[in-house]
Amino acid sequence: MSDTEIAAPEVPEILELRAQAALVDAVLAERLDTLIPAIMREQGIDLWLLMSREYFEEPVVASMLNARSMAARRRTILIFHDPGEGQPVERLTVSRYGLAGLFEPAWDPTIEPDQWRAVAQIIADRNPRKIAVNYSDLTAFGDGMTLSQFRLLQAALSPELRDRIVSGETLALRWLETRTERETALYPGIVRIAHAVLGEALSRKVITPGVTTADDVRWWMRERLRALGIAPWFHPSVGIQRRGVEGMLNGDNVIEPGDLLWTDFGITYLRLNTDTQHLAYVLRPGETAAPQGLSRGLAQSNRVQDIVRSHFVPGRSGNEVLALARADAQSEGIETSIYSHPIGLHGHGAGSAIGFWDNQSADPRGAYTLHADTAWSIELTTYSAVPEWEGQRVDFRTEEMAFFDGENVRFLDGRQQDLVLIASD
Repeated sequence: MSDTEIAAPEVPEILELRAQAALVDAVLAERLDTLIPAIMREQGIDLWLLMSREYFEEPVVASMLNARSMAARRRTILIFHDPGEGQPVERLTVSRYGLAGLFEPAWDPTIEPDQWRAVAQIIADRNPRKIAVNYSDLTAFGDGMTLSQFRLLQAALSPELRDRIVSGETLALRWLETRTERETALYPGIVRIAHAVLGEALSRKVITPGVTTADDVRWWMRERLRALGIAPWFHPSVGIQRRGVEGMLNGDNVIEPGDLLWTDFGITYLRLNTDTQHLAYVLRPGETAAPQGLSRGLAQSNRVQDIVRSHFVPGRSGNEVLALARADAQSEGIETSIYSHPIGLHGHGAGSAIGFWDNQSADPRGAYTLHADTAWSIELTTYSAVPEWEGQRVDFRTEEMAFFDGENVRFLDGRQQDLVLIASD
């Protein structure tokens, strides 16, 4: 982890699928062994019940399936129970199919055909003080229990146990947002893959000025990922800012010398996601560098990245970070829009939002507090009048992957500090 990004790095080795599966399962086992006891005790929950139905995936359950279990089967029910007094947390699956030994099978349909009655008996036998179930008005990550299934659960439980049901929203967020040591060690290499593909895309290998369109570059990135056996988690974006033209050009617009290119690109590998925005300048004939006004615009966005990072403190809300960072930027005369977000098992991940592109004020989704051992996309835009473009207002969108260890926010594979230069001849 460092601020220095290698320009146009080589694509790292991509593991064969069997090796990927073994690594995914090892990481998942580590997460279940270490995170589940920690977050249940942190939140004072002694039983957490999760449910997912085939073709209607629950985000937390989906993250707990082994590499060969690609989706929930019929109805998959998982139960975590903390017996207390330092004993290990039980991990039970009340389902027809096993989960690679990560959960202990706890249901025999030949003895009790009704799955929810089996669940109710397991809960009654353990007599928990609090039964966490995933429902939330605010976040989809903690809202996985459907109304129909919740009614079936309630009908199976005794009135006394029904009264002990509480929301598992925070448990869901803590599970999804937290990165283990092994994930943290893997993450820079995953970001390197994304940086390598971006380096290829923003080069003469792909772009011929006067010929290549913005959409050509987008679809080249999709094809490159397909060849590597890696999935994008969203369709890439490519935009063109051009001297004398207002706004962002895209689609079938041809890339020309003198254009400032922007791309937004993210991949999923080993269940972890990346999200990166880089800028490139297409040199005019005879040019060897970008106009100073464009280079200064990127440097200004780098400055706001540093400002945002400086305000990360455990226990501080995303709304507080946003307000502090915007105040600092304004005091330096920088016009900015900040919309940074957690990332990990999901692209726009679980945790607190630090602004939205369409809302630079406090938002309920930014009220959750920051925690250590979390990954982030430091995403923002600054705006500058570029002298070489007759004072045209240009936006400089940046997004880089970072890790917050509770004290410092470090970039996972560096950050862009110089415009990528693409020759036109």
